[in-house]
Amino acid sequence: MPPAWRAREGHGVDELVALLGRVQHFRGLSESDLRGIIGRGRLRQVPAGGVLFEEGEPSAGLFVLLGGRVHLGKVGPAGQQVILTTLEPVIMFNEVAGLDRGTNPVTAVAADPSRVWQVDGDNLQAILLAYPRLGLGLLQVLARRNRSLLSHVEDLSFRSVAGRAARLLLDLSRDGEQPIDRRRHPNSEMAARIVTAPEALSRSLQAFRREGAISTTRATIHVREASRLRRWIEGAG
Repeated sequence: MPPAWRAREGHGVDELVALLGRVQHFRGLSESDLRGIIGRGRLRQVPAGGVLFEEGEPSAGLFVLLGGRVHLGKVGPAGQQVILTTLEPVIMFNEVAGLDRGTNPVTAVAADPSRVWQVDGDNLQAILLAYPRLGLGLLQVLARRNRSLLSHVEDLSFRSVAGRAARLLLDLSRDGEQPIDRRRHPNSEMAARIVTAPEALSRSLQAFRREGAISTTRATIHVREASRLRRWIEGAG
């Protein structure tokens, strides 16, 4: 691994090996294997708001998010930004473009200052030939992402804005176990994640607050009655 990486990124090789080893499908590989894999890619530091790659552009390869948060999204027919998912470490993304070397299917934007490891399609193919088990792991990842996408389409097709908002609040609060940081998840971001306008999201939050399902401050949203939010998800709110 080039020594310049240590100085430029402020992280030693050992830490990179440990971080990549936390990715499910890299577990079980030896330290020397992980060092060889890391050496085929490169590290990137991306500021908050920075674009890692854009939808429709030539393949940017496969990424592993090592630190920060990344939004994956698309532009809707009316030009609105739609956030499909928000990623947190440590996780792979852009697998499709990395595997087929076609165009990027989504746009990736850093929600916070983020650190990623990136490998292009040619080097990814070489890695998969050397470690076939990783290819099987990627198939599992793609299968889960497909199920998640189908669930998202179901939400958009069959649930009201309030139902989608209720589900998002439960997801962000881990089923009501932790407060939602509004600085980290502003209304504009949450609205983009459920494909609606911020004003419509605000109306849903007001409805949840009136019936005691949530309480809010400028800084946080607390889920008080998760069962009431589930009623909105089921269309009984």
